[in-house]
Amino acid sequence: MAEITIKDIAKQCGVGISTVSRAINNHPDINPKTRKMVMQVIEETGFIPNNSARNLKRTDAKCIAVLVKGITNPFFSNMIQIIEEETQRNRYALVLRHVEAKEDEVDVALELEKEKRLRGIVFLGGRFTHSEEKLGKLNVPFIFSTIGVDISDWVGRIEFSNITVDDKLESEKMTEYLLSLGHRRIAFITESPEESIGRRRIEGYRKAFIERGLTAPEELICYVQEELDHFSMENGYITTKKLLESKESVTAIYAASDSLAIGVCRAVLEAGKRIPEDISVAGYDGIELGEYYNPKLTTIKQPVEEMAKKTIRVLLDVIAGREEHQQIIFPAQLVERESTAAIKE
Repeated sequence: MAEITIKDIAKQCGVGISTVSRAINNHPDINPKTRKMVMQVIEETGFIPNNSARNLKRTDAKCIAVLVKGITNPFFSNMIQIIEEETQRNRYALVLRHVEAKEDEVDVALELEKEKRLRGIVFLGGRFTHSEEKLGKLNVPFIFSTIGVDISDWVGRIEFSNITVDDKLESEKMTEYLLSLGHRRIAFITESPEESIGRRRIEGYRKAFIERGLTAPEELICYVQEELDHFSMENGYITTKKLLESKESVTAIYAASDSLAIGVCRAVLEAGKRIPEDISVAGYDGIELGEYYNPKLTTIKQPVEEMAKKTIRVLLDVIAGREEHQQIIFPAQLVERESTAAIKE
């Protein structure tokens, strides 16, 4: 009989993998009824979570920690699933840890190092503003994935691996696409430039205007609500409502994630506007939901499966001493769908 995985539990419960993880770890942001249901299924199936004491007490335990900042973003679901499957296939245990928006992921990693016998760490999402001193305290190999680290700042300092797309280039690509449709009043919904992803995507947005000899409309760069998950649908909705209530002229809205963009669509439609006839909407990430949303969402599609497989493969190779740390940039794809159209003169 095949070993039961967290994917099987999620499927049987009709919830996401991240929800099962939060139930196992008794995370405070999970509905008590949902947690009770998940734990009942776990008991009935005899599933043993990878990060359980039963696994970690083994003297030969090999454990990898995956720290996810923004676990509610559907973009990470497939990545987590693939990473879990690959770690299991290589006989490693997995500790999945949700990092809150205000938590420092390296501080969390340092605590986990004390609690578990970690062999390696994967950082998924979040920001990159860490000091050399703090990173130097980590005693196991680690890799940043989908964070947008500028490696040129770290040459010859701390060694780590990095898997990403060129966020600046891909953001410029999306903005240029909207400009090619005739849009000039393009709003950009994003996180603060203090965050690495936000900063690089804002740079790309501005560069697209500059390349055309235009000035980017700075008043249309809208930062999400800090107290909410930065890439949630709710944040996209609330931020867009404020934008539309400001009466700024807007013909297109580009959001720094598909989850934000879906919230944007809700606010646009509630305001009595049509998509794309009145306002075009575009996102970033290429999550599955965007393909089935109405209208289908134009987006920058990141190669999630390839990035996830490469993330865990690189880390395992470094742990085993087969390879040195690697810095890999994947190309993304602009996918044109129904939510964008040429501006009407």
